[in-house]
Amino acid sequence: MARVLNIGSHTISDDGSCYVIAEVGHNHQGKLKTCMDLFKAAKDSGVQAVKLQKRHNRSLYTKAMYDRPYDNENSYGATYGEHREALEFGDTEYRELQHYCKELGVDFFATAFDFHSADFLQKLDMPAYKIASGDLRNIPLLRHVARIGKPMVVSTGGGTMDDVRRAYETVMEDNQHLAILQCTAGYPCEYELLDLKVISTYREAFPDAVIGFSGHDNGIAMAVAAYVLGSRILEKHFTLNRAWKGTDHAFSLEPVGMRKMVRDLERTVVALGDGEKKIHPSETSPIMKMGKKIVAARAMPSGHTLTFEDLALKSPGDGLPPYEMDNVIGQSLIQPVNEDDAITFHILKKTPELARQ
Repeated sequence: MARVLNIGSHTISDDGSCYVIAEVGHNHQGKLKTCMDLFKAAKDSGVQAVKLQKRHNRSLYTKAMYDRPYDNENSYGATYGEHREALEFGDTEYRELQHYCKELGVDFFATAFDFHSADFLQKLDMPAYKIASGDLRNIPLLRHVARIGKPMVVSTGGGTMDDVRRAYETVMEDNQHLAILQCTAGYPCEYELLDLKVISTYREAFPDAVIGFSGHDNGIAMAVAAYVLGSRILEKHFTLNRAWKGTDHAFSLEPVGMRKMVRDLERTVVALGDGEKKIHPSETSPIMKMGKKIVAARAMPSGHTLTFEDLALKSPGDGLPPYEMDNVIGQSLIQPVNEDDAITFHILKKTPELARQ
């Protein structure tokens, strides 16, 4: 079965380019204008989608967690609940951002962290839903979102293969439009913990799902490695300034980094080619210059029978190639040659072996 997932105006498949999602999350710091600036910078960097995170904080957290003091350099409120509410967008902001993304020509969707948020996003007719790694085991939420019927992108950080299979089977019962992202839920994640080969594992285990990579590593190189392994969705956190207040900025890409990552992914698609070994026109001149042909190692008379010592391999490679050496040795010249003269079958006596050349 072909792996195909349609999000917005984009078709994601094995033989296509990488669908890059700029995860803005709450890097907008609760400011609509900042979020719009982030979306514009992401689009200018070449991404196909921008993404936020939607939480209904009152129902998502226990009262104890919501009211817990949250006093640190990244806090936007005295309690954790106040902090989260300060960063949360509502209907007005989401609708304005939807309109803005249509103008930009970039897909816009969000992570649904709870039932209320999933329903909120459904009313906005989002083109897709993201499920965070923390909800990989949240079968009720997965089932609820699957029944909405829109494409789903599920991260798998902190999970076992059994957890991933359970989530896959749950979603596929109601919704076959699924992407599964390899992810390690470290913030940031060390390179030795990325487990990129799991992309190959997922491709084998889930042949009808698009496979991708959600990278929390610092840098851009692993995106190319993930694509080569079969990832066709790439999610990276995005910011305008890594020094800004907030926990996610430190491992997010700034516009220059995002632009370079997208550029490298585009180059990788082209560089992989079609798997057919071929000679390109651009190779002709260098190979002629560096290649070798069979020439006379010294002057020899007509009738001379050629030995290995009579021959040399010299550049340029515009004559009989070296792999014909065994077909030349033992043949007789029908005309005299000078040193460095090209040896060709036309100047050799026509033996049965040469007649077949």
